[in-house]
Amino acid sequence: MRIITSLVGGHQRTAAEMSEQLSDVPQATLYRHLSKLVQGGVLNVIDERRVRGAVEKTYSLSAQQATLTSEDLANASADDHMRYFMTFLATLMGDFGRYLQQDTHDYLADGVGYRQVPLYLSDAEFMEMVGRLNRILGDYVSMGPAAGRRRRMFSTIVIPEPQTTNHQQSE
Repeated sequence: MRIITSLVGGHQRTAAEMSEQLSDVPQATLYRHLSKLVQGGVLNVIDERRVRGAVEKTYSLSAQQATLTSEDLANASADDHMRYFMTFLATLMGDFGRYLQQDTHDYLADGVGYRQVPLYLSDAEFMEMVGRLNRILGDYVSMGPAAGRRRRMFSTIVIPEPQTTNHQQSE
């Protein structure tokens, strides 16, 4: 996650640059994780150049994950979904980290919040709620930058509890 977070926001970094940022991570561990993230499609190698006889690679987050269609999501494997979710979380962490780097904070006035709320809804009730939220958000999403407006990121995560068998539910 720390590697991914270092690349959020369009950053491109070499392993050496990441090693400086993540000085507590052994270099061998960093390279092993970079290799796994590239193999898993989370990171791309966007440049390679020779430096003192070795190949230096420059990494970025996979751009493909930023534009997923409904069909992409429907056809994605569990591993694909985990990669997409990790990228989403890394983006959230990067956004929040940039907010925290300000000299002063007024969490209440800025509207900062994060919490998890369990909802017990039938599928029909859930779809009704989603429809209502989409209608409400639709009124505001179309508003562009203007005097007195501040950009705020509104993120949602919906994770249903795993389905259980009737025997497990009655216990």
